[in-house]
Amino acid sequence: MVDCEYCGESFDGDDAYLDHLADAHDGELGAIDRRRVEEHTGGEEGNALPVGPIVIGVVVVLAIGLTVYATQLSGGDGGSNADLVGTAGAQPLSAVEASGVEASSLDDTGDSDRLAGVKQFPDRGTTHVEEGSAIDYQRVPPLSGTHYASTVDAGFYEATPLLGSLVHTLEHGAVIVYYDPDSISPEARESLREFSSTHTGTWRSVIAVPNPNDDPRATYVVTAWRHELTMDSYDAETVHAFLSEYLGRGPENPVR
Repeated sequence: MVDCEYCGESFDGDDAYLDHLADAHDGELGAIDRRRVEEHTGGEEGNALPVGPIVIGVVVVLAIGLTVYATQLSGGDGGSNADLVGTAGAQPLSAVEASGVEASSLDDTGDSDRLAGVKQFPDRGTTHVEEGSAIDYQRVPPLSGTHYASTVDAGFYEATPLLGSLVHTLEHGAVIVYYDPDSISPEARESLREFSSTHTGTWRSVIAVPNPNDDPRATYVVTAWRHELTMDSYDAETVHAFLSEYLGRGPENPVR
């Protein structure tokens, strides 16, 4: 069974699920789901939903609702300081020369078997707030939501930059790998340095940072906008598959 990430309805297989997305959620789909639906339907105009006043009205109401929700998350007196973990001045280690899978070209899509454990989460909005404002991220590492206007450069970090800046970098299309500094292997450290030295574009960067949680969900938490994959054992091929699927496909300016 396949559960719809947008309404929770269940379907017997991918074909039925993709038909449902095209029929019921056309105006809500992110870039990856839009691409999957287009590939499934063959891009035929006859499968597209008519965009009328009712559809536009629904989209506007949803957008307003997301904005209000994200604004509430921006903190005020009730917000936590979760995103103040780290520092705005965190700097990456120097770039290294990459080889092997870390330097290889990305595929159009990631290997589905390697990405079977990827989880998709609701969009928490894209509201910008002043740097230093408290943001109550209900789940850390955050995958979307209120954030700062600043971004984080590609690279391997030994100190965690501000979460509010990392979320904006996800919106740009980055993939951020959170590693447990107490458990990361030497091989994983070198591989992540190579990945982050290879993919450095403004809209398709790779960043590796220490996980700010005292008890991380896994040794490695690989994240993109609204998506997360956890690994207890590092696997470079799986990271490459994740990059192939999500890198450069953030909501602000998809470049792949």
